[in-house]
Amino acid sequence: MEYRIKDKSLSSYGKKKIEWAESHMPVMLSLQKKYQDSKPLKNLVIGGCLHVTKETAVLIKTLHAAGAEIAWSGCNPLSTSDDIAASLVVDDGLSIFASRGVTSKEYYDDIYSVLKFKPHLTIDDGADLTIEFHKTLNDYGANIIGGTEETTTGVMRLRALENTNKLQYPIIAVNDAETKHDFDNVYGTGQSALDGILRATNILIAGKTVVVAGYGHVGKGIASRAKGHGASVVITEVDPINALKAKMDGFMVKPMLEASALGDIFITSTGCRDVITGIHIEKMKYGAILSNAGHFNVEISIDDLKKLSTSVHNMNENVEQFILGNGNKVNLIGEGRLVNLVAAEGHPSEVMDMSFANQFLSVLKLAANRGSFENKIYDIDREQDLNIAQLKLESMDIKIDSLTQNQNRYLHEYGEGT
Repeated sequence: MEYRIKDKSLSSYGKKKIEWAESHMPVMLSLQKKYQDSKPLKNLVIGGCLHVTKETAVLIKTLHAAGAEIAWSGCNPLSTSDDIAASLVVDDGLSIFASRGVTSKEYYDDIYSVLKFKPHLTIDDGADLTIEFHKTLNDYGANIIGGTEETTTGVMRLRALENTNKLQYPIIAVNDAETKHDFDNVYGTGQSALDGILRATNILIAGKTVVVAGYGHVGKGIASRAKGHGASVVITEVDPINALKAKMDGFMVKPMLEASALGDIFITSTGCRDVITGIHIEKMKYGAILSNAGHFNVEISIDDLKKLSTSVHNMNENVEQFILGNGNKVNLIGEGRLVNLVAAEGHPSEVMDMSFANQFLSVLKLAANRGSFENKIYDIDREQDLNIAQLKLESMDIKIDSLTQNQNRYLHEYGEGT
């Protein structure tokens, strides 16, 4: 067993957290129980690059129970829970290459430690592992069957790769499943992003103006939760349809240049770079708080913030205060990285239960049908989406109606009119 973690002595703390997550992820546990005897992933290496959290640990343990050999790295320099990583190494004997606070070099060294296992299947969040794998397929890609992608940003990057005819193995876009993006992105990020801001600052959100950049699934969830806390919410957008949705949902919609003078708290969630730059920072209120809920730390221009500043103070572990040349103070949470994972624990286990069920079932599908997929990006089957939703409902003891024979016929025929 190879591994690189911070401290093995933290394993007992990590084990308790994983047990907590397991108790709130009944769909994953049902899948683990279903496949632990048949072991459909036996003799297959799965290379993963996801945030090493207690929820990810449940996914890893489920894959391992189904027979897979595991090699795993973190997908963000600040999102690894060191006690979780320690437990996976000490208690489960798995190859984990991750710790919180790594440098860029260490981050990519960990990814290459995973690639050296020559994975048959990849599970990615943000596409860093997949992109690096594409650069080194001649060295590490002899076994590759296919992969999955967890997040919006990663799917965007891989679609760009596909559009240039450079995608070298099939990818299932787990992010695009309804039981993923309509729950994980909306309810998971909506809650956990605000949780991160509150843990880092302990400010009162009620009465504040919160500027949310982007009104996709993630922005929609954040805006809804901020409104529920009593904030006035301003949405910034580049997509006219999303902007119209935000307006119809009761939010103010403004360009960032106008919103920058109004906000007390800024949360970016666009998947694009330079959403907040120097021209916006110069207009901000005294004490404005900047945070990011998009995958990479490019949405807030840290370079511009540094250029405008005369000094920087660490207010606590996760908040840096920048003193601007004009005397203003602007606070940045978590170096502009994912606020819900840097300053909190990421998405709640209940929503990751569905997201990771999609990951697990997608890996099973790729393994069972190796060689039958083209080098394209595939959507989740509707049947899988419905199956996971049904399993989740059953775990919550919720029953729903079924179509009668006559209703089903009515919906699938065209003859009956007025």
